[in-house]
Amino acid sequence: MKIALIDYDSGNLRSAQKAFERMARSVFDVTDVAVTGAPEDVLTADYIVLPGVGAFGDCAGGLRAIEGMEEALNQRVRRDGRPFLGICVGMQLMAEHGFENSTANGNKPHAGLGWVGGSVTPLQLSDPSLKIPHMGWNEIDCCRAHPVLNGLDAKTLYFVHSYALEPVDESECVATCSYDRAFCAVIAKDNMLGTQFHPEKSQLNGLALIENFLRWRP
Repeated sequence: MKIALIDYDSGNLRSAQKAFERMARSVFDVTDVAVTGAPEDVLTADYIVLPGVGAFGDCAGGLRAIEGMEEALNQRVRRDGRPFLGICVGMQLMAEHGFENSTANGNKPHAGLGWVGGSVTPLQLSDPSLKIPHMGWNEIDCCRAHPVLNGLDAKTLYFVHSYALEPVDESECVATCSYDRAFCAVIAKDNMLGTQFHPEKSQLNGLALIENFLRWRP
C-alpha cells in the first residue's frame, strides 16, 4: 500500500508526514509514506495527499512547475479513481479558480485543477472583532454523512486561512464552519475529499480523520 504526500514547495510537510505514518502503521502495518515531487510516484500511489500552505496562485504555480505532475494527478485521481485528500490550499486547488493575489495575474483569477465547480474567494466578515486570517480551533457542522468524517469527537479542528472555496454544487460541501458566516470546511466528490482545516495539526480528531481516509474505499 503506497501513500504519496506531494511535495511542491508549499510548506513544511514534516508534521503531515508524521501523522500519516502513524495512522498508516495502525491501518496497514506500514510506516512508509512517500513525500515526493515525482509524478511517477503519484502514478503508482494507492492514496494521494495534496497539502498546501500559502497563496493559491503560488501553490498552483508550484504544482505546475513540476513537469508531468498535473497530468499524473489527473490520471491517478480522476481516471484511476484513487482516494485523494486535499488539505487547506490543497483543497482550494480542487476548484476551478482562485482569486487570491489576482492582481499579480492581470486581475484575472488563477486556474485551479478544475475537479469541482467553484471558486476560492476571500472570507467576508462583518464583525470587526474578528480577524483575518481565520486562525485556531473551530467546530465543523456536517451537512451530510461521509465515511471520512465518522467518529470525530465534537468535530473541532485547526484552521489557518483567509480564503474559502465556494462550490457551485452545494451538495458537494459535506461540512461547514462558521466564522462570522458559514463557509465550506469539507468538500467531497466521488473519490476526492478536501479539508479547509489541517488534520495533521488537529490532534486526535485529525488523526481520526486520517485513519478514516486510509480506510476509505470509494
